[in-house]
Amino acid sequence: MKIKYLDLIEQTFDFPQPEFELDGDENLLFHKIPLMDIVEQYGTPLKFTYLPQISNQIQRAKSWFTNAMKKVNYRSNYHYCYCTKSSHFKHILHEALKNDIHIETSSAYDINIVESLYRDKKITKSTYIICNGFKRDTYIENIARLINNGFKNTIPVIDNYKEIEKLEELIEVPFEVGIRIASEEEPKFEFYTSRLGIGYKNIVNFYLKQIKDNPNIKLKMLHFFINTGIKDNAYYWSELVKCLNVYGELKKVCPELDSLNIGGGFPIKNTLSFDYDYEYMADEIISQIKLYCEANNLREPHIFTEFGSFTVGESGGTIYSVLGQKKQNDREAWNMIDSSFMTTLPDSWAINKRFIMLPINRWGSTYERVFLGGLTCDSDDYYNSEQHSNAIYLPKFTVSDTLYIGFFNTGAYQDTLGGHGGLKHCLIPGPKHIIIDKDKNGNFTTKVFSKEQEPQDFLKILGYE
Repeated sequence: MKIKYLDLIEQTFDFPQPEFELDGDENLLFHKIPLMDIVEQYGTPLKFTYLPQISNQIQRAKSWFTNAMKKVNYRSNYHYCYCTKSSHFKHILHEALKNDIHIETSSAYDINIVESLYRDKKITKSTYIICNGFKRDTYIENIARLINNGFKNTIPVIDNYKEIEKLEELIEVPFEVGIRIASEEEPKFEFYTSRLGIGYKNIVNFYLKQIKDNPNIKLKMLHFFINTGIKDNAYYWSELVKCLNVYGELKKVCPELDSLNIGGGFPIKNTLSFDYDYEYMADEIISQIKLYCEANNLREPHIFTEFGSFTVGESGGTIYSVLGQKKQNDREAWNMIDSSFMTTLPDSWAINKRFIMLPINRWGSTYERVFLGGLTCDSDDYYNSEQHSNAIYLPKFTVSDTLYIGFFNTGAYQDTLGGHGGLKHCLIPGPKHIIIDKDKNGNFTTKVFSKEQEPQDFLKILGYE
């Protein structure tokens, strides 16, 4: 009779998978990392970042797009950009930049990070710095400083009509810009058009009035961003066609326009049943752009992509221990973790996002249906279902053998949204953060990036010290 937790997983999914397997019948390996060794060395709760997975993701995407271009004899170049807003940490940027990539920024302080990366010789003044977002004065001043200091491939993407005037006031040399299209949102959204960018129908007139006759400004890039990411659905392909039509209209009056930025990232794996054909999507995007250009006798644009979550998301994980179990009625058993979902995985609370959740140990035990509760006093601090089912199943709770659970592919946004190093709801301390890497011999190495918060950390923020 198959009653083990391992039996449940094998009956429900294809298992093992490339990043998930067992060491024997009990303990989980993540990219062959022995997670129980990490738990025994550092305790819980903890967050970890596995740096080699960042480079792996970048190289995968670069190969998909370059191969897609070869298949259709695409005559221009592909540029991979990392969106810093997904995770600004130094170790993340340093790993990503090992792969000959470029950077997309979204706020003023990003530019200070760019300057730090240049001082550390991680980028050059030829690295593309794509500056997105609605730009307040400090952001514009910092962008101008970069360009004036010789960062020749810094491209502010114009989000509203006033930005270009402010940029011209401060930039002392000729410079290039992009224009962001205000794409239409999916029908289920609460509004029809993105608040970011300039409307489809207004872009050509904007170029003719404010850029065309200005000798100091050249339009290089059209920026196309879909909030829901790159998906194989009618909505995405419809918006891409609209974007290409705008590109074609602009190209008629702006021959120097040579780049198309297809913002909006690839999805990341959020369940063991995840199924997405990345190679097909890259092929189809490049093919459609190629076909449009051939039909309209245009040179193919250079392609820029901006991948944030895709770059860093699958490098991250969070591990908790189950402190105890509360049975509130005949049907509901609550496994209480040693931290808070609201503060460590805020997207699970704010937007009902689901991550891959698996036990770290005891895969040979029988299983039970449970809910997972966090430590705060807030009724919303829980995690109660996976996308593939209506409940969570975990090895049965026992007092004598602690159960550890892991949430995987949590590397994007959760630290910044959760306020890394800052105040936490109910003053639940932020967990320690471990960086996992490989040495030149392929052996795993670990180091502590940040310790678990202590009382004095909160007291200082709150003004008691």
